[in-house]
Parts: sequence; structure tokens; C-alpha cells
Amino acid sequence: MTKQLFADRKPIRLGIWGLGRGSNFSRLCQFLNIEIVAGCDYNDWMREKFLKNNPNAFVTANDEEFLRQDFDVALVATFFPDHAQHSIRALNAGKHVLCEVTSFFTPAQGVELIETVEKSGKIYNLLENYPYMAPNRNLRRLWREGFFGDFMYAEFDYNHDCRPLGWTYIDGVPVQPGYTVHNWRSVQASHYYATHSLGPVMLITGLRPVQITAYMAEPHLPGLLKAAGLAPSLIKMSNGGIVRNLVGGGTGDTHAKRIWGTLASCDATHKMEIRVGARGGGRRLAFDPVDSPEEEEVAKLARDAGHGGGDFWELYNFAREFHGGQKADWDVYSAADVTLAGIMAVRSAEDNNATLEIPNFRDINARNKYRNDNRTQKRLFEPDEIFPENLRETAKNFTQLMCKFDKWGTGADNVVGTCLVRQALDGMKLFDFIQDDDKKKVIHDVKRLVDALPELAEACKEAQELADKCKGTVPERAIREFLEAAEAPRVLNTQAFVDELNLWLKQHDN
Repeated sequence: MTKQLFADRKPIRLGIWGLGRGSNFSRLCQFLNIEIVAGCDYNDWMREKFLKNNPNAFVTANDEEFLRQDFDVALVATFFPDHAQHSIRALNAGKHVLCEVTSFFTPAQGVELIETVEKSGKIYNLLENYPYMAPNRNLRRLWREGFFGDFMYAEFDYNHDCRPLGWTYIDGVPVQPGYTVHNWRSVQASHYYATHSLGPVMLITGLRPVQITAYMAEPHLPGLLKAAGLAPSLIKMSNGGIVRNLVGGGTGDTHAKRIWGTLASCDATHKMEIRVGARGGGRRLAFDPVDSPEEEEVAKLARDAGHGGGDFWELYNFAREFHGGQKADWDVYSAADVTLAGIMAVRSAEDNNATLEIPNFRDINARNKYRNDNRTQKRLFEPDEIFPENLRETAKNFTQLMCKFDKWGTGADNVVGTCLVRQALDGMKLFDFIQDDDKKKVIHDVKRLVDALPELAEACKEAQELADKCKGTVPERAIREFLEAAEAPRVLNTQAFVDELNLWLKQHDN
């Protein structure tokens, strides 16, 4: 039987606000003596799913009714731009707050949030999970012991293709009404989401970001509604060291973790490899991440949790602080540091890559400078108005149609639409130069494409018709990018394409 931590303490009563991402924490609560007693979401099926998993909980679509319930802490996992106002409302209702990333959308919201936390006396924790993956926790321990010396430079990525989340919810269900797109994922500048890459560097080194210069690559993945490419930035830390922070989405997801100190360096991108000797050509040592004896009990539970154990550590750190123990890492001030880095990156990229300060909101003078600053990104479109009113009936199935070209939650073995076409054709192109195991994967892809072509051809016809009817709109551009990448003329000449693929299979599937 799995041990329950804090079993000798009074259960923490939790309310979850936002039952998409928020529900991911449900399974973990049982190990920390946390009772889920309330949930809130405007989506009917998310409330139904939540109630099925938490049959004794109160659930509602009414946020005021939710906040009137008797619970200790609100887990805020609502839409990204709403985190600050929802956290403030929860604090004012007498709740502690666990907030999904990021903490606020404008500096003015950040000032109000910090001062509300200070006035309330409640605990506020940001739910940033990437620093708690095993390699990052080991790097932090060694860094704090002085093993690496002073921080010099780091390269951390959160390069993650989340394209389909522009037209689906987090569970892969197409956004409804189908002529609208996701509230924030469809349009939000990637730089805002800096926490998964910058956050680990902050906790490893104990430093805060102080200055940033950011860029936005213009070429982008086909079908991406916001038409924005990879987003790198250079961030000066409080000791003068530099972080190259990369966010956005490209053709190969990367989660690079490379860091240099004055005495040693580490590349933990795939496995931990530490270079020692205080020189460029020092010896490389393979390092197996281990947990300290005092952390082993918690780590055992965390290993089976989401995001490399990060989700579990977030809840554990809060529970420990709630019960009077060590304070959690991501209080409202460190949360403001990492959030403001993203906000200033957006501004830098929009302002011709200007170098901007990242204010320290622990300082009342810094807060006063930004107290009325509500500037946000320049939006390419409004998600609920991506189609003009006269085209909404015509486009009522747009989000379902886009799922036929790229679907959330699929891996390389079950991609669909445009991605399947490209994966199969590109694999055929490289076939003579790849290893035998990979050749089997390409053959698998080609067979799947043969089976999928009739349905994909119908989707291409529907997409072309819709694109022709909505000329000059963002959806038209996204659709045509998908059609071009999918080589739509070949797909529409279905039988000839099937014959071509079957001939190739006959020659190569021995």
C-alpha cells in the first residue's frame, strides 16, 4: 500500500478552478492528504468528467458559487490571461492559491496580485513544474553546494509544437462553436510562456532575471494560426551571467538543458553529462540523477506523476508550507520574476529587439513605476472573431476540420493528415540512408497513409472549399499552408497516389 504523506495532519481541502489542466492534479492529491471538494468550469463535459472522478465534490459553472464553498486552497488553472484576476478573487475570498503558469498578464496585474497576497497573509504558489524534474533537482543540489562555481551561461528550451491546441481544448476536443478558436493558445505570443525553460535556471542557480533582449522568428509551422515561429531571448541574470531561452514550436521538439559554471558544466538534455576540471577540455562524466535520503520517500511518489514528477513536487511543496514547514520555492515574488521575463520578452520582440529591464517587484519603487502598465501583445486576431459574422455558419466545422490535418495528443506512430503525409514522404526520401529499425517505421507510415488517403482527400476538398469562401482571413492562410504541406494535388488524385505508394511498398517492404 502506498504511503500517504501528511497523514497525521488535518486534510487540506482543495477547490479546482479550471478543470482541463486542473484535473491533472486530481490523482496526486490522495498521496498528500488533500481532499478535492469543489470544481468550477464553464465546459459541461469537463464538469461531468470531474464529477465522475470526484463523486463527492461540489461542481459548478458559476465562479461566485465556487468561491463561496468551504475549502482551504484554490488551484487556479483557468485561461492564461485570467490567472491574476482569478487568483486575486480567490485570495479575497479567504483562500490560499496555487496558480498555473503564468501569474499575470500585465505588470499592473502583477502589482495588484503581490499587494493582495501581502494583505491577505495567505500562501501563494506558482505551479511551475519543470524545475522539479530529476536532472534539474540534481543540478540545483550540486549548484548550491558550490560544485559548479559561479553561473556563466545556460541554454534551456521549451520548444514544443502545440499547434493543434489553437483549435482544441487541452483534452483534444475541438473548440466550440467551431467558427471560434482557443481563447489564448491560438493567438498568444510564445515569449509569455517562458517559465518552463527559464524557471529551472532560476531555481538551479538561485538567481533572478534582470534584463532581456528577445526575438521572434518569422517563418512558422504550416497551419499555425498565430503565424509566429521560434522565439529566442537572451536574459541577463542578477550575477551578470546569460541565459539563452528558447520557446515556441518548431519541426523538432527540444527541451535542451545545458549550463556552464566557472568550475564545471553540464549537458542534461538527454542524459546528465558533467564536464569537470574547470577547463573546456575537462573530463566528461556520466551522472545518474539520484535523490537525497531526505527526499527519497517523496521522490518515489513523484516518479509516477505527470511532467517528470514536477506536478507532484508542486503539491508537496505547498502542503509542506501549509502545515508549517519549509516555504515553497515559487512564492509570489519569484513568480513575478519569471512572469515579468516573459512579458518583457514580448515587448522586446515587438519593439525592434530592444533591451529591457525586468523589474523586481519586491521593491515598492519598481512596483510604482509599473502600477498602471496594462500593455499587452499586439494580437493578430481575436479568437472569437477569427471569422467575420457573415461566414460563421459556413465555418461552423472549422475546428473539427483542422483536427483532420493535425490532432493534439498524437505521437509519431499515429499522426494524421498533413503530418502523416510529410512523415511518410520524407521517410521515403531518406529511406536508403537510414537504419533498418527506422526503415520499418517508414514502411509503417506509408501503409498508414495508403489507408488514410480516401478520408484525407475528402478533408482536402472540404478545406479547399472553405478557404475559397473565406479569402483574406487567418483561417484561409492556415488552411492553405496545411494543404500545401500535405501536397493536396497528389492527395486529391487519390488512386494514382495510392498506386504510387503501393508500388514503393512492393519494392521496399521485403
